[in-house]
Amino acid sequence: MPSLHNLAAPAKLNLFLHITGRRDDGYHLLQSVFVLIDWADTLHIDTRDDGRVHRHDLGPALPADDLCLRAARLLQQESGTPQGADIHIDKQVPWGAGMGGGSSDAATVLLALNQLWGLHWHRDRLAELAIQLGADVPFFIHGHNAWVEGIGEQIMPIALPIEVIDTPLAVLKPPVAVPTQAIFASPHLSRDTEAATISLFLAAPKCFGRNDLQAPAEHYSSQISQALEIMQRRFGNSRMTGSGSAVFSWLEAPAAHQSFTPADVSLDDPTWAGRLCRVLGRHPLFDVLS
Repeated sequence: MPSLHNLAAPAKLNLFLHITGRRDDGYHLLQSVFVLIDWADTLHIDTRDDGRVHRHDLGPALPADDLCLRAARLLQQESGTPQGADIHIDKQVPWGAGMGGGSSDAATVLLALNQLWGLHWHRDRLAELAIQLGADVPFFIHGHNAWVEGIGEQIMPIALPIEVIDTPLAVLKPPVAVPTQAIFASPHLSRDTEAATISLFLAAPKCFGRNDLQAPAEHYSSQISQALEIMQRRFGNSRMTGSGSAVFSWLEAPAAHQSFTPADVSLDDPTWAGRLCRVLGRHPLFDVLS
C-alpha cells in the first residue's frame, strides 16, 4: 500500500499576539505573526484498504481522539474515499505549550492523505476544511510564515527580514500545560489593543508589540512567570508564545550558543523542556506535498 514516511510537522511561535476586539459570537479578534520553527514531530503514514483510521504512538501516549485522527476522519468523510490510514507519530513538540504541535500534526496528516488517497485537492480547499479542526491548522496547511488576523483565518504570507531567519531562539517549556479556553476567558485579558500594521512590525520584528495572553497566563501559573524571568535574566529578552506555556528568547550572540537545554539556565528538573530553534523559511513539506 502507498506510504509516506519521515514527514515533518513543525511547531510555530507567535512573535507577537495582540487581541484587538471580540465578536458578538464570543470569538476574539487577533493580530499576530506566526513563524515556523525547526522543533518538529515526525509522522509516518501508510494507507489501508479497509477504511479504518488508526494512530500509533512512537513516543509519549497521545489522547485517544487527537487532532490527527479527527483530521483523517474529516477528510475521509468530506472526500468520500473508501481508504483508511495507519498514522505513526513520533511526538517531540510539547503539548500545552502554545506552539501549535497538535495543529501541525493535523495539517501534515491532511497534506499527506490528500496525496496518498489521490484526492489532489488545492491547499485552499484543505485549509477551508482545516478550520473545523482549529484556528491554527490552516496556517500549517499554507506552509508560509504569516501575518494573521481575524479569528486566525486571515493568513497573509510574510517575507521575514534576514535578521529573523538568521537569529536562533532558545525555547523553554515549563511543566504546566495551559488550557487555551481558560486564558481567553480570563478577566486579566486585554481585548482592546490598537491595530498594528505590517510595516510597523517589520521595522522592529524581534521586539515588536507583546503577547496579550501572557498576563492571564502568568496569573494562571507561576511557572510561566518563572520561565519568563529565567530567560530574561539569561538572554536579556523573553516572551510567551500563543496561550503558553512555552517562552522564547532571541540569542543576540548566536555564535556563543550551539545548543540549549533547561540545564543551561540551571534547571535540572526533567519535567521542563527546551531546545535551540531556528525560524524556517517555509514548511519542510511545502515542495513535497502540494
